[in-house]
Order: sequence, then structure tokens, then C-alpha cells
Amino acid sequence: MRPFAHLKTINHHRWLVCKYCFRVGLYWQGLTHDLSKYSPREFWVGAKYFTGTHSPNDGERRDKGYSSSWLHHKGRNKHHFEYWTDYSPVRGVGVTGVKMPVRYVAEMFCDRLAACHIYHQEAYTDSDPYDYFQRSRHLAGMHEETAALLEGMLLVLKEEGEDAAFAYVRKLVQEDRAAR
Repeated sequence: MRPFAHLKTINHHRWLVCKYCFRVGLYWQGLTHDLSKYSPREFWVGAKYFTGTHSPNDGERRDKGYSSSWLHHKGRNKHHFEYWTDYSPVRGVGVTGVKMPVRYVAEMFCDRLAACHIYHQEAYTDSDPYDYFQRSRHLAGMHEETAALLEGMLLVLKEEGEDAAFAYVRKLVQEDRAAR
């Protein structure tokens, strides 16, 4: 039954992200969001470690010390800041975060919102995505401008609600599109 429950969760998550991406004008990104989760490498690991309360990647990571599914996923999905890392041109710095394009930060916002809705269910509040961001902020790798942009989006959600946040993110996406 785990594969079916996992599939149901993936489908529900993708549907929410698609709906949210449409609200901010990212139609193609909404339609193609997280398609790699259906690949055998990600799907079967996800089914094995499925709990319904948190990411299956956490279970695999606890079991093996790493998540093969996550390593596969982050390298194929540009809405994850981990995709946007590279060796710094500054000698001695090592791997560092690269500034993400606005459209992928917007998709990351939609992704985090959907994940919080999925995992918190009826207990969800508009501060949940912001609180999650604050708890994980210390993790290395996100470019400071990307972090500031995402934090601004999440803060509007927390303080003003979903309608205001989607209007704000949509405006940022439109301004970015016009500037390109």
C-alpha cells in the first residue's frame, strides 16, 4: 500500500504546486514541477520510506547516511536552491550558492507552501512556510539574495495571507519577465 499512498501524496503535491504556479503566472513550471519524482530512482525510494508526515528523503538519510533520491531530485529541479551551487571563483571559498532566477525562487515558494499544506494538513497556518525557512536558514548553500527574496515572499504570506502573497510573487515574476 505504501506505493499507492506515496503516489497519492506526489500527485496531491504536484497539483497544489501547479495551482500555485498558475496563480503567479508560471504555467509551464507548474505543469512540469517535480516530474522526476515519478522516475524509478526517486519513486521507489519514496515508497519505501513513505510516512505521510515528512519527506521520505529524511528516512533514507537516517537509514543510509544520505538520500540517493534527493541527490537525484535536486540535480534535475531548478526550484531547489541546492541545484544552484557551484565552485566559487574566489580562491579558498569552495562550493557556494549561486543567485537563482526569480521564476525559480517563485516556484520554490509555491513548492514550500504546498509541502506545508500536505504535511501539516488541517493544522496548517500561513506562518508555517516562513517558520520552516527560519529553522533551516543556517544551512549553507543558498545565495544571500535568493534567501532574501524567498524570505520576503514568505513574510508576505505570514503577515498578509495567501492572496496578498500570490499577488506579490506574481508582480515579481512579471517584473522579472519584463526586464529580460
